Amino acid sequence: MSPGPARGRPAGADGGGSRRGPARRWQLVRAGSDAVPPSTRRFMARARQRRMRAALPWAVLAGVLVLAGLVAWVVLGSGLFGVREVRVEGARLVTPVEVRDAAAVPDGVPLARVDLAATARRIGGLAPVERATVHRDWPDTLVVTVVERTGVAVVPRDDRFVVLDRTGVVFRTLPRPPQGLPLVRLADPGPDDPGTRAALQVLTVLTPQLRAVLVEVTVEGLARIGLTLRDERTVVWGDATRGEDKARVATSLLSRKADTIDVSAPDVVTFR
Repeated sequence: MSPGPARGRPAGADGGGSRRGPARRWQLVRAGSDAVPPSTRRFMARARQRRMRAALPWAVLAGVLVLAGLVAWVVLGSGLFGVREVRVEGARLVTPVEVRDAAAVPDGVPLARVDLAATARRIGGLAPVERATVHRDWPDTLVVTVVERTGVAVVPRDDRFVVLDRTGVVFRTLPRPPQGLPLVRLADPGPDDPGTRAALQVLTVLTPQLRAVLVEVTVEGLARIGLTLRDERTVVWGDATRGEDKARVATSLLSRKADTIDVSAPDVVTFR
């Protein structure tokens, strides 16, 4: 008699098949901090600090570059610091409008991009201006300081009078001769004219006594320079050489009764 199935087990439970245990379910479990050895944690912290220290200079450099780029754009590329005013100082013979026109700086152009030297040269091209300086007054102003020419002589031209500075530059034209400037008669006044240079050389060496009685200087040639004094007296000057000697001798002879005093050779003076 064959034994039946075991009590309490369903038939065919073994049934020639392999025995299986209970089913297992896998689950990922994150280890706690206590699962990592302290030495490992310290190593990882030091590594993290080294990476941060290595990255810090690059981060700072990137920030500086971004900031510099922003500042450069604001100053050079935007209209935030654009020219709003051209302030003119020291101008008397020229008007502020003439100076601004000569400066030729457009409104709104970034102040930092204005070529100060070139602007000063353009303003210096105005005849009455001897020199000009330009500087920035932040945030939006150009300041132009003008030094104008000073007249030392006046030359009749047709029915008008031109004023010369100490270098012979003609910088004004007037309907009447200004007070206090000696009259010089020249054919072609200008800084490149030899006669102009000779006349100005004579004027620079005149004594105060001669200047006080001087009416005009006549240049008929480089060796034919003469002075006309009050009371219609004349001084034959000759050329422009030995000017100080000639001025000294002529001054000492002002009290002499003579219509003409010839000091062209100051060592041998003649009277007429």
